[in-house]
Amino acid sequence: MIPEQLRHQILRLHFVEGWKIHTIATQVGIHHSTVRRVLEQNGLSPKIAKRPSLVDPFLGLIHDTLERYPTLPASRLFRMCQEQGYSGKEPHFRRIISRLRPRKPAEAFQRLSTLPAEQAQVDWAHCGQVQVGRATRLLSAFVMVLSYSRMTFVRFFFDQRLGNFMVGHQDAFEDFEGVPRIILYDNLKTMVAARRGDAIRFNPTMLSFAGHYRYEPRPVAPYRGNEKGRVERRIRDLRSSFLVARQWKSLDEINTAVHNWCHELVAQRKHPTEPAFTVMQAWQQEKDKLLSLPANPFPAFDRIEVKAGKTPYIRFDKNDYSIPHTKVRRILVVQATPKRVRIIDGNDEIANHLRSFDKGAVVEETAHLAALTAQKRKARAERGKDRLRRATPSSIPFLEEAAHRGHNVGSATASFLRLLDSWKEKELEKAICIAMKADRFHVAAVKQILEEQAQRQGTPPPLPVVLPDNPNVRDLHVQDHDLNNYDLFGGNNDK
Repeated sequence: MIPEQLRHQILRLHFVEGWKIHTIATQVGIHHSTVRRVLEQNGLSPKIAKRPSLVDPFLGLIHDTLERYPTLPASRLFRMCQEQGYSGKEPHFRRIISRLRPRKPAEAFQRLSTLPAEQAQVDWAHCGQVQVGRATRLLSAFVMVLSYSRMTFVRFFFDQRLGNFMVGHQDAFEDFEGVPRIILYDNLKTMVAARRGDAIRFNPTMLSFAGHYRYEPRPVAPYRGNEKGRVERRIRDLRSSFLVARQWKSLDEINTAVHNWCHELVAQRKHPTEPAFTVMQAWQQEKDKLLSLPANPFPAFDRIEVKAGKTPYIRFDKNDYSIPHTKVRRILVVQATPKRVRIIDGNDEIANHLRSFDKGAVVEETAHLAALTAQKRKARAERGKDRLRRATPSSIPFLEEAAHRGHNVGSATASFLRLLDSWKEKELEKAICIAMKADRFHVAAVKQILEEQAQRQGTPPPLPVVLPDNPNVRDLHVQDHDLNNYDLFGGNNDK
């Protein structure tokens, strides 16, 4: 708004003195567009000398084409005019087309009002990336807003999978102390499996979820974000007011902080359409009209099939979780929530772990590893007995009688295997038979007999042979042969 005195001065200089617009602007010290606007407001349309343009002969073609095809690209129009003889440059031609193209009329939107407990609006908000250990996770916020009271619920997750989508709904219903009759959504894949016009095919799991809580899921029309403007505005506030310059160490910490933000800051604001009430007061009137919660919550989790390899672990979401060693090499089912990872085989739960959002972490249950260790020890003991049975058959009845007398069979088996590594099989077999005849069922007695036999023969006791700690090598049995047979291959050397 320019002063009245300046307006009169502009009019006098133009009509009385005959000055041009740019001359007036320079002398008075204002922009030339301001001078032109003052003259136009007083009924004068200043004539601007229009220079001829290369595009002038083609304006008829351009107007006719744009009238029939309003969205035709400027590049195609440029080539059409070039074919007719246009010699100008494409950038200048594009600027002219942007002014000549028909404009879509501005659309007016009706103010939408709802009754208490009638409707809520839901959406995901992308909130950047966070570092969790060695993993980079996407931080997403599940946001639900009650359309009447504007009461807001927000819960942060590390992904937007179906399981978290259902958990977000359940937590919101508990926070609101009830369920709205209608919930508006975008055309999210977790909600809408397919859509063609008004024909919608819902995700079957979410359809069962909505039926369990007795509300109507209603996706808005594509590209009609204004139909759920309440949740869109709350997402804007979340990004600009809550998340800016906020430091947090865990998902639980930021979820506690955003819960306080919703109840202490957002809920105390004046209601947009009823300034006499706050959002909290409007919600107090609305919550008694919400649908009651069912007695049992809907089973909300992500279900993923995984294949267990030869080690007792399964890989899920970048981390390894232990399973019983009897469940390897089969297809198992993972049921994951933000807190727990359950592993299912058929109808049986075989493992239940705290969930990790790290990368490359190994989450183990002590009982799984202890059972595997015990099974391996038992297998080693059985392999040891098999080796003794092949090399020294008398050792098996020896061990059975020793067990009958209360001796430790595992320790005796290990001692026999050490003797077998140091002494010849025939010598050990003979010593075992002598000990059994003498009714001496101790491995120490067998060792004593071996050393006495070596002493009578004038040979020193053999040094123990150190074998690799590899069951395939230690349990390998090699049959002794009579070396006199090798003379047959060399012929008779006495002649």
